[in-house]
Amino acid sequence: MTLLIPSDIDSLCCGTPWSSKGLPAGQQAMRRQTIAALRQATNDGVLPIVCDAASCTEGLLALQEAAGSEPSAPGRRPLEIVDAVQFVAESILPKLGPLDQIDSLALHPTCSSTRLGINHALEQVAAAVATHVRIPDSWGCCAFAGDRGLLHPELTASATQAQAAEVHALGAEAHASCNRTCELGMTRATGADYRHIIELLAERSLEAQGINGTGNSAAVASE
Repeated sequence: MTLLIPSDIDSLCCGTPWSSKGLPAGQQAMRRQTIAALRQATNDGVLPIVCDAASCTEGLLALQEAAGSEPSAPGRRPLEIVDAVQFVAESILPKLGPLDQIDSLALHPTCSSTRLGINHALEQVAAAVATHVRIPDSWGCCAFAGDRGLLHPELTASATQAQAAEVHALGAEAHASCNRTCELGMTRATGADYRHIIELLAERSLEAQGINGTGNSAAVASE
C-alpha cells in the first residue's frame, strides 16, 4: 500500500475554522484551493482520501458537499473521504495478527465522530488495543471547539467536569480519542495523556513484532 500526501498540505485546510468564525469568503477560497489539491493528489477522485482527525474529516466532507453545487466537468466522480479510524477498522484490523493488549482504556468519542457515525469503528479499534474499554457514561462535548479551548479554558473545564471525575475513578491504563484538539481538551481536564487511538494501536502492533516505538528491535532481558 502506497501513501501519497499532497505536496502543499501545509497550506490546506478543511475550512471549518473559517466557517465557525463566520468568514464565508475565506472558507470559499480555502474550498477552491483544497478541493483542487485533493483532485490532483487523488488522480481526480480515483484514490480515496484518508483523514486522521475526525473534525477535519467532517470538514472535508462539508467542502465536498459545497463544491458539488459548483460547475464541474461532466461525469466527474466525487471525492471519497474516509476517516482514518474507519479505514483502520475496515482495512487494517482484519490483517493484523494477535496484539499484546493493555489492560484498560478510557475512550472519548467526539462530536465529529458521532456525527460521522464512526463511533462503532472507534470502539473496534479500541477493543484491539485494550482488554477493557470504557466510555464514561457522562462523556460529551469537551467544548474545546477548535481554538476556543485555547482562548477560553473555562469552557472546557466546565463542560468536562463530570466526565473528568468519572475518568479519574476508572483509573484506566491509557486514554484515547480520535481528534487532536479533543485530546488536548481531555488531557487538560483529567491530567491524563489522551492520544489518538491509532497511535496506541500502532504501538501495540510494534510491540507484537518485538519492535519498540523508535523502530528498533526491543531488547529482551531474561534471568
